[in-house]
Amino acid sequence: MASKRRISYQWQLFIPLVATLWLIIAGMTFWQFYNEREYRKTQINEQLSLISSRILAANEEDLDARPFMKFAMDYYRDNPLYDLLRITVYKDGRMIHCYGAPIALSDTERKRERGITLTPGVEATTEGTPDAGKYFYYSLKKSDDGRVSVYTVLPFDNDILAASLPSTRIFWVMFAIAFVATLGAYFSTRYFGRNITNLRNIAERASTDPNFMPAMEYPHDELGDISRQITNMYNQRSQAMQRQKREHAVALHAIEEKARSKRQLTNNINHELRTPIGVIKGYIDTILENPDMDDASRTHFLRKASEHVDRLVNLIADVSAITRLEEGGKLISTEELDFHDVAYTIANDLEESGSLGSMTFGYDIPFDCKIMGNYNLLSGMILNLAKNSGAYSKGTYCELVLTGEDEKFYHFEFRDDGTGVGEEHLPHLFDRFYRIDSGRTRKAGGTGLGLPIVQNTVLAHGGEISVSNGKLGGLCFKFTLPKVRGRK
Repeated sequence: MASKRRISYQWQLFIPLVATLWLIIAGMTFWQFYNEREYRKTQINEQLSLISSRILAANEEDLDARPFMKFAMDYYRDNPLYDLLRITVYKDGRMIHCYGAPIALSDTERKRERGITLTPGVEATTEGTPDAGKYFYYSLKKSDDGRVSVYTVLPFDNDILAASLPSTRIFWVMFAIAFVATLGAYFSTRYFGRNITNLRNIAERASTDPNFMPAMEYPHDELGDISRQITNMYNQRSQAMQRQKREHAVALHAIEEKARSKRQLTNNINHELRTPIGVIKGYIDTILENPDMDDASRTHFLRKASEHVDRLVNLIADVSAITRLEEGGKLISTEELDFHDVAYTIANDLEESGSLGSMTFGYDIPFDCKIMGNYNLLSGMILNLAKNSGAYSKGTYCELVLTGEDEKFYHFEFRDDGTGVGEEHLPHLFDRFYRIDSGRTRKAGGTGLGLPIVQNTVLAHGGEISVSNGKLGGLCFKFTLPKVRGRK
């Protein structure tokens, strides 16, 4: 289909151009032919007029014109074209000299004095009228006194007609010019048509294939430059539209993911809230339904209800924290902090509160480790990691250490010597409400949001975090925090 269209478009350019060239050349040929023919006719008429004038001149000088007439007849008849030349001289209406058949002209022809006549021989002979139906060039000259008239004619036969036409060489020259012009027009239209066809193909492909990116070669001329500019403009526009589509798809995916995450969070929160609320309601209903319950049992039920209230409060606090981090993580306020001081304060708090039970917390952070961060969020993050190890690792020791740095970030590890987790659980440890051992976790009072809060805290500070089973046997959390600007 494309090949037919390309040929058709080339011929749309070629045919009008060639037709115009041939029309111009044909017009020039006709004009040359016409001029040449008129020139030849004029020559013949002038030759006939010259003969008549010489005869009249001899008559005016009282000379015998016959020698000149004989000379003229012999001279011109040496030329095959003038072999049928005829001369007739009249004086006072009487023919006095005649070479060839006598000549007589009509009144109209005598007034014109020269031109082309039909059947000038009007005198009948025994052989009839030999000039009937023939055309002749004729010339009529009269003396000043009008007594002498000289008639000269030359038959307008095929030889004379051929003599009055231009040479056939002019037709060959014009044909050669036309042939060369046709070849030039063919290659020119083919050359220009290729660029136009390429642009047309681009337009057709672009209308059906949104991912089409044209990459065609064009000649180094003005039309090629225009074609390249159009192609580049299309490619840039196409790339911009594709980038816009990708960005739109990414943004739409992010919105959908955020909505899905919120729905999941809402469902998980509803599920997590039902358990402590149900337990609390059960204990309260039991107390209300048994007014004669002994004090020890009532105190036991109230204490259990209070524990679940505390768990409910912690859950709400964690939900609030993770929601705040996700929705306004990039807007958290930061300041210059010495992370050694942060670790030192956390170590003292954990030791005084005994939150880790039998587990010991240690740290190896050098002095003057300056980071840009939010003190409350980072303190909460380290406490979450420490309490997670104390509650679930079954180990005796956990630590926070600085492992390296680059131009923008410090690299840290938080690790313990516990039992770790199965490899299948590692990709899900930062998922909300994910629990390896649901029953044991609930008994330990966990909300299932501690590690997601840790992850969101690091991400909100512009860092990265990952988890694996470490060298000490337990979990190893690797994360980065930003340096103070200008600090190396």
